Amino acid sequence: MSRESMEFDVVIVGAGPAGLSAACRLMQLAQSNEQELTVCVVEKGSEVGAHILSGAVMETRALDELFPDWKELGAPLNTAVTADRVVMLKDAERVTALPNALVPKPMHNDGNYIVSLGNVCRWLAEQAEGLGVGVFPGFAAAEVLYHEDGSVKGIATGDMGVTAAGEQGPNYMPGMELHAKYTLFTEGCRGHLGKQLISRFKLDQDADPQHYGIGIKELWDIDPAKHQPGLVVHGSGWPLTESGASGGFFLYHTDDHQVVVGLITDLNYANPWLSPFDEFQRMKHHPEISRVLAGGKRVSYGARAIAKGGFNALPKMTMPGALLLGCDAGTLNFSKIKGTHTAMKSGMLAAEAVAEALLAGDEGGRDLSAFTDAFKASWLYDELYRSRNFGPAMHKLGTWLGGAFNYVDQNWFGGKIPVTLHDTEHDYAQLKPADQSPKIDYPKPDGVLSFDKPSSVFLSNTNHEEDQPCHLQLKDARIPISQNLPMFAEPAQRFCPAGVYEVVEGENGPQFQINGQNCVHCKTCDIKDPAQNITWVVPEGAGGPNYPNM
Repeated sequence: MSRESMEFDVVIVGAGPAGLSAACRLMQLAQSNEQELTVCVVEKGSEVGAHILSGAVMETRALDELFPDWKELGAPLNTAVTADRVVMLKDAERVTALPNALVPKPMHNDGNYIVSLGNVCRWLAEQAEGLGVGVFPGFAAAEVLYHEDGSVKGIATGDMGVTAAGEQGPNYMPGMELHAKYTLFTEGCRGHLGKQLISRFKLDQDADPQHYGIGIKELWDIDPAKHQPGLVVHGSGWPLTESGASGGFFLYHTDDHQVVVGLITDLNYANPWLSPFDEFQRMKHHPEISRVLAGGKRVSYGARAIAKGGFNALPKMTMPGALLLGCDAGTLNFSKIKGTHTAMKSGMLAAEAVAEALLAGDEGGRDLSAFTDAFKASWLYDELYRSRNFGPAMHKLGTWLGGAFNYVDQNWFGGKIPVTLHDTEHDYAQLKPADQSPKIDYPKPDGVLSFDKPSSVFLSNTNHEEDQPCHLQLKDARIPISQNLPMFAEPAQRFCPAGVYEVVEGENGPQFQINGQNCVHCKTCDIKDPAQNITWVVPEGAGGPNYPNM
């Protein structure tokens, strides 16, 4: 069966904040100009929001611009931030609270909201559909299509019903080709098509390497007597500092007597015995956190990589026929620990540049330099520029010195200190050999505050059609055994937060096993694998986690 094709003015890959904001803005502009645009959004999750995972404290700056009447329209921003705390966990028992005056300004959350970003995206999709956008969940964009001149032509969705052996099964359906004058890639952090585009068009040749964290999050029902709606707690220190790693935790009191708790582990850590999942489980036993969770019940679990390289790591975001936006490009502002408003603004700027071109009769395929000009003139560029030193300072100077530098840079200089720090080491290249690293023995989970990976993945509602090709591909199938095992004691079984990778005893000795069914689409393996041997590609559409309220 050959693939059918459909033609659109704009195809958007990924129904996250950037993609949906772009879709809404495109249609607003078309309507105000009394012209028609055909806009399509494809989303690999089974529904909009199914794969969306974020803390999330949301700044409304972009939303205020996109829908000034968002409150009247029923946007699910229900819990205003009422109090901010920043703490340092000194060890397994002790905690130090930072005085408000010593907290860098970007970390203050006055006027922000604690949200489920999945629910915000569901709402944005409703607005987009109301404006005339076609939103198609359950369709994974599997391939970039190109014109003969090399410009982006659109995307093809993945074939359905292909067996694990690569043959056409009884339910086989070929993918669709979606052709567009302009294609917007908004897949989120480490998008697998975005990664290909960055390489093909050398978009990152003038940028620092992108840097990442793995964010692991749980949603808890807690004792109503302990619930403080609107309280935001951020912290760093123990347990990551014990192994020389860095990152930070969050604890947000949402509505309905619930809290979200999570840990972001920077993926530049060196010890291959470290397990971000187990660090998170251990962290919940700290009195600062356990006193809130005690007597409560865990109701959801998820994990997602975070692009935190910021301004210095931004690739060129335009190429012939396409734009790379939001966390696919890395627009998150790590100094604020926020990426929703920045992703939304990048999508809106792209929509304005694309709409201006199309409404003037552009037939597509161009490299839209108008976007770059608008981006550089926007508050988004200014905000990211002012926070450019935040991550490099923490990486190069450590938590205390880096924190002091950032306090001076942000509070005294407004982010315009006359020096730019760079972090030019790739995260995957930081791992040391296992025999040169102290082994970490993690305590067994107690089933009350801490849990194992299988029960956690169960709570993420993760499911994939079992008889399909594995979407976690090895460039060289020999590498995990011949190289990684002796040297790194196969770190994939620890950096994956879902139990996808295991080393099992086979007939001929240790064997590397991939349990693709467990994958929560976090992308950590694609980022942290020291041999850069694992490539994450999209599985069949609608597979993966199904996050409610995350």
